Amino acid sequence: MLSIHARQVLAKAILPLLILLAVGLVLLGLVRRPAVDGVRLMATDFMAPAYHGLVWPQERAMVWLTDLRGATDLAKENSRLRDENRALRHWYDVAVALAAENGRLKNSLHWIPQTVPQYVTGRVTRDDGGPYSRAVLLDVGSGHQVRIGDVALDAAGLLGRVTEVGPHTVRVLMINDDASRIPVTLASSHGDAIMAGDDTAAPRLIFYPQDHHPVEGERVETRGQSTMPAGLPVGTVHYSAPNRPVVVPDADLDRLDIVRVFDYGDDDSQAPDAPGRVRVKKLPQNPLTGPLPFSWLPNLPDMPGRGGQ
Repeated sequence: MLSIHARQVLAKAILPLLILLAVGLVLLGLVRRPAVDGVRLMATDFMAPAYHGLVWPQERAMVWLTDLRGATDLAKENSRLRDENRALRHWYDVAVALAAENGRLKNSLHWIPQTVPQYVTGRVTRDDGGPYSRAVLLDVGSGHQVRIGDVALDAAGLLGRVTEVGPHTVRVLMINDDASRIPVTLASSHGDAIMAGDDTAAPRLIFYPQDHHPVEGERVETRGQSTMPAGLPVGTVHYSAPNRPVVVPDADLDRLDIVRVFDYGDDDSQAPDAPGRVRVKKLPQNPLTGPLPFSWLPNLPDMPGRGGQ
């Protein structure tokens, strides 16, 4: 056995020895780094089973606690699922009854269902050389039947209208372009307006009735004109400034990828002739802007009492 004096000397010397050993290992690691890294990896591989043995009880305990917590919540979860299934069954019965009633009403009214529009899907490509500042090119492939004036929508709402058609691509004028003018209807105030693009993210609302001002947050839908039907979702009303209503589009105009182009056909509905009405030729129509200027009006025949012979 060591004497008391020797143990005291050893106790005093062990800390400096450990410091010297640590400094030596650091210097050795700087000088012989590959050899030290190899030794460290060997030690890690040797101690890996021991590490796994220490972690395994903890992992098993966590699994057991999770299973125990799930077992205690099982009755509550089953009760919740029963209530949800009962509610869904109730609403399923309501939906079936409403569908049957809707079918009977349509039959009694001789309801004519609307035709399903044809559409093509295209991927958006860049449009750097077009005449518009807010337009996109769609790659719709060959053999398409897209026409000028067809309506373009993304997954959320109205995007714009087709202005040019090529063999493989079509150009879509977006609703926020300065050249875009679209008739819309305000859902809550029941007023009509024109949505005018101004090269910003939110088109303006103009020409709305002064006694039916747009309401903040109300829905905006298309009014229906020519190849654009009524009821297409456009966006919501927002006041960017006092007396300046704009439309926040539903469509994501800044991040477009897949767009569908719908062909709703021409609106060929005509009102019946009224007594005494003078039939005139139909004004030439532009699919994007509507009737052409009044200079295209034909010369009307002179009426009796108004200078006629």
